[in-house]
Amino acid sequence: MTVKDSKAILPAEFYPAWVVFTQRQKLSFLLCSTILSSALIRSNVETVLEQYRPAILSSLKFSKLTLGTVAPQFTGVSIVESESEADGVTMELEMQWDGNPNVVLDVKTRLGVGLPIQVKNIGFTGVFRLIFKPLVDEFPCFGAVSYSLREKKKLDFTLKIVGGDISTIPGISDAIEETIRDAIEDSITWPVRKIVPILPGDYSELELKPTGILEVKLVQAKDLTNKDMVGKSDPFAVLFIRPLPEKTKTSKNINNQLNPIWNEHFEFVVEDASTQHLTIRVFDDEGVQASELIGCAQLPLRDLKPGKVKDVWLKLVKDLEVQRDTKNRGQVHLELLYCPFGTESNFVNPFNPDYSLTSLEKALKSRTLDTEDSDPAKTATKKKKEVIVRGVLSVTVISAEDLPVVDLLGKADPFVVLIMKKSQTRVKTRVLNENLNPIWNQTFDFVVEDALHEMLILEVWDHDTFGKDKIGRVITTLTRVLLEGEFQDCFPLDGAISGRLTVHLKWTPQPILRESYSDKAII
Repeated sequence: MTVKDSKAILPAEFYPAWVVFTQRQKLSFLLCSTILSSALIRSNVETVLEQYRPAILSSLKFSKLTLGTVAPQFTGVSIVESESEADGVTMELEMQWDGNPNVVLDVKTRLGVGLPIQVKNIGFTGVFRLIFKPLVDEFPCFGAVSYSLREKKKLDFTLKIVGGDISTIPGISDAIEETIRDAIEDSITWPVRKIVPILPGDYSELELKPTGILEVKLVQAKDLTNKDMVGKSDPFAVLFIRPLPEKTKTSKNINNQLNPIWNEHFEFVVEDASTQHLTIRVFDDEGVQASELIGCAQLPLRDLKPGKVKDVWLKLVKDLEVQRDTKNRGQVHLELLYCPFGTESNFVNPFNPDYSLTSLEKALKSRTLDTEDSDPAKTATKKKKEVIVRGVLSVTVISAEDLPVVDLLGKADPFVVLIMKKSQTRVKTRVLNENLNPIWNQTFDFVVEDALHEMLILEVWDHDTFGKDKIGRVITTLTRVLLEGEFQDCFPLDGAISGRLTVHLKWTPQPILRESYSDKAII
């Protein structure tokens, strides 16, 4: 029954105020802390923390762990509807805990310093998912139960050195806090799940399995916050879907630059595109000291359409959980392509080694890979592949509009410099005097040796008799023209108060594939 149904049956004067129909029903249930063994928690959690221990620490163990006197409380329950009995029964429980445990971590740094650090003022609110599957005819009617943290609404805690101030040791507090959060985020957060067999049987099908590959091109960042007192920040980026060290990718450092250009490609395994996120953190490299966070951003994978490249600028924030800080920390530019397993034939993935292969090359490759692992995720990560795409890029600089005034007489004398970043090939258009809306219509051809890792930079300059001034620039990868073959677009000028540049790009391919394996090579 809905609220409308029940009100149709009962007159208003007899309708009870406590009748509420919500997706998550109210529940008041205390989980007695005595059933949670401190020894069991210690042995399990220490193992998890060791997986995520940062390099700055040599060990991270418990010296004390008691749960205190405040029991966790389940405050809501709901059943997730399923279209098939084969999906089992899925229940979600909302849990709240503002505990007073006594938790002391015995931390040792790489320098041999031992620190007893107390974890205080723990507050947690989250939703746990329980999946009862498979359903069977014998009691208790399900073969196993899987549990996972479906949603982490709040996780607060404070760290304090026993008998001292943790802030006096740079980097330790941030490293421990990040370790704790990452461990919780990755070890039990959905789609990761723990499986508890109830009846004898094989429940391997319930385990987490990869469903696709996410191709990420880290293009550039702009207007980053300067973290250095002298000079500029030396930014690098860390990207991950799951924050395990072996699943985390790190870019190269760009020294003394607040508008870095990386143009680096990374590949990630996806287990559940509907719930997982790509996280990026941008740091300032401080040399021997701990790197300082400039900002972070996150993109839900559900926003990606399989087989379609998404070009996106993400605003960097201080914290993904609590976003009270409105300070501008810069933006980061990404290109993303999600490729679910089993659908590769439905779209073109330019990073796939099969891209632009001739029929002969495909036949040779299929024979060579007969002995490769049948697991698509293992095969994708085990192969060391390098795809080389050659061709001719034709760039037509059509026009610019609404350029800013840079001359004293209220005009500009604009021209465009075209740069292929990897090959460092440079050409330029003619100068158009006293024009804020110039039309060039000039075409330039570039022979590109490695299109997947090449970038086109178009810089708009003002020509003066005694020099020249940069007005703004456009930076683009070749991914879109590789997929579409030809397109025309109007790009805003970065670094300028106004102005747009209209450009036409055309790609003529001349493909060559080189793939290297641990025991063989095809050229």
